[in-house]
Amino acid sequence: MLVSALPGSRVFPTISNPKTASTSSSSPSFMYNGGSGVGVIECSSRPKKKATAHHIKTRPRKSQPWDIRRKPTVYPPLPTLPPDWTLFERPPETQNASAPDQEEEEEGED
Repeated sequence: MLVSALPGSRVFPTISNPKTASTSSSSPSFMYNGGSGVGVIECSSRPKKKATAHHIKTRPRKSQPWDIRRKPTVYPPLPTLPPDWTLFERPPETQNASAPDQEEEEEGED
């Protein structure tokens, strides 16, 4: 028995052993292309190009002499960017914690 789902592809039903077959088989078992389990289209009448091949084939070409001789645009150089991170050294910790309070009191007296 030959079952044809797509033109050019052949799907063969497998013959199961009646002794091992279960009685509650809901769907028949099929063997695709020699048991590989994958359906293959052998010959397509209108194959599609993949995206990259299509873009390469249909890209714009330089055909005019003025366009062929045209040089790339020259832009002025960009200014240097500021650094993303600037490291600061932490001032050394003072031993006396009341030193900043004394400076504030002295400033208030003037």
